[in-house]
Amino acid sequence: MKKNICFTTKVKKKVLPRSKILYLIKKYKTPMWIYNADIIIKQIKKLKKFDIIRFAQKSCSNIHILKLMKSYNIKVDAVSLGEIKRAFIAGFKSNNNDIVFTSDIIENKVLKVVIKNNIPVNAGSIDMLKKIGKISPKHPIWIRINPKFGDGHHIKTNTGGENSKHGIWNTDEALSVIKKYDLNLIGLHIHIGSGINEKNLYNICNSMKKYAIKINKKIKFISAGGGLNIPYRSRDKKINIDNYFKKWNETKKIISSILNCSIQLEIEPGRFLVGQSGILVAKVYSVKKMGQNIFVILNSGFNDLIRPILYGSYHKISVLHKNKKKIKNNTIIKSIIAGPLCESGDVFTLKKTGVIFHRKIPKVSPGDYIIIHDTGAYGSSMSSNYNSRPLIPEILYKKNKFKLIRRRQKIKEMLELETSV
Repeated sequence: MKKNICFTTKVKKKVLPRSKILYLIKKYKTPMWIYNADIIIKQIKKLKKFDIIRFAQKSCSNIHILKLMKSYNIKVDAVSLGEIKRAFIAGFKSNNNDIVFTSDIIENKVLKVVIKNNIPVNAGSIDMLKKIGKISPKHPIWIRINPKFGDGHHIKTNTGGENSKHGIWNTDEALSVIKKYDLNLIGLHIHIGSGINEKNLYNICNSMKKYAIKINKKIKFISAGGGLNIPYRSRDKKINIDNYFKKWNETKKIISSILNCSIQLEIEPGRFLVGQSGILVAKVYSVKKMGQNIFVILNSGFNDLIRPILYGSYHKISVLHKNKKKIKNNTIIKSIIAGPLCESGDVFTLKKTGVIFHRKIPKVSPGDYIIIHDTGAYGSSMSSNYNSRPLIPEILYKKNKFKLIRRRQKIKEMLELETSV
């Protein structure tokens, strides 16, 4: 068996063999994203006890990833008109609960599509309910409840409590508007943040039970939201999915019994399904010693992967030497992994405070490659054209075959948005 790439933290993990990554580098150049479909499928199966798995596509919105989800009977959450269109292209249908639109506002162009296709709306504001109700009485509605507490791996991913813009604070007012416009309340949704601790995952159950009983309407669905963690570091604790489901299933049964109606339990993961499936492959172009610091500068920056500079997020990093002879007995260096952008903050190894975080890696030279792991979620989907750099290709690995699922953007295509007007 061919030797796999190992993390510099000496944590063993199965990734693509060296030869296959080098093949892709030769064919598609760097930087690029690679996803392993087998990992996505494995994560899907871990959640199979839930009645409905609804993929938060904002985490990884490539149409081919959506098609993979649909082939395993996963439904989809959309938060914009663009995401609704992506879902349609991927084969998700309207009128059958395939798609739920979630937002805190609803623009006119979105409203038209939602009404035309009878797409259920997970409403995060009273104004949103009023706007839908005035035009489309009896429209299927969820209430996204702000339970007055929140959590997340970073303050910017906290989606509950009084410091969050998300969700409806006053459910009594929401019910009044729903009654006034004869909207069809079908579900209750609570999501308090991305990357939340296990204790608060269970606290959501108690909040859902409290609000469902208070609202006292016969509903069809309750949603556990998303926010499930993945182990970015070797010491990170994995969530016990069986216990999590058991707690939520008990909550569902209690609510169903009290309201005297049949209810389906949804879960809405994003990173949990795709995060561990992705890697970002970039090329080393310069190794610079600046005083006591060694900067390893890549041809990929926060225009591709913004999570480290945005959240201080940690990603495992490994080295792929171009020359195989350098693999053995290689010197370890204390380095800062940085990108090419005209920004001092264009660094992949940062703490949550924004302070530089040195990483130990095998010594590298220009022409070697750096692999940044666990980038399948909020990697490509949050990338940009900053510094007028084109979007990079995405490749899907499935059943020992590779498929280009997004080609590299051409500079000409990027500029046409301005030159064609």
